[in-house]
Amino acid sequence: MRESYSRADESELIQASVKGDRLAFGEIVNRYRKMVARTVKGMLGDTVFAEDMGQEVFIKLYNSLSEFRGEAKLATYIQKIAVNLTLNEIKRRKRFFSMFTQKGYDDVYEFDVADENNEDKREAKEIVNKALLSLDPKFRVVVTMRMLQGYSTKETAEILDLPLGTVLSRLSRAQEQLKEIILKL
Repeated sequence: MRESYSRADESELIQASVKGDRLAFGEIVNRYRKMVARTVKGMLGDTVFAEDMGQEVFIKLYNSLSEFRGEAKLATYIQKIAVNLTLNEIKRRKRFFSMFTQKGYDDVYEFDVADENNEDKREAKEIVNKALLSLDPKFRVVVTMRMLQGYSTKETAEILDLPLGTVLSRLSRAQEQLKEIILKL
């Protein structure tokens, strides 16, 4: 076992993690936790649920790491897990809340505060978060990947396993919907 994996490459970390080396897996988590948090929070909002989902992503990764074939980057593999688990959670919540309330499921989310000392920034961020959360999940995930995570259109298509044209059209429609939603708020 190695004391520190901070300079190890991905393949070394994966191999050591599959063999049960917790330090190696801890390094994987350390390298990718911010990426996962941005994805999950972009899709669910900055809530306790998002933190729990982030943990679920790494549990799923740990359990499936031996199946990782290395055909894509580890970051891409982790993003796929994050997106799939989060979309499943959105669908589950939608079904759950539609059974118990007439309000939309978006009403239960808390919004992140941008800057406690700047009312304008805080209000703007709340409006954008609310607008983003009101998008259909298939549009929200594309906006999250492209605009919040900074992935290229090609990378977004690869991660979501969608044709390039579909990603482009969803991004365009999402941007139009966001403008409409923000103007109404």
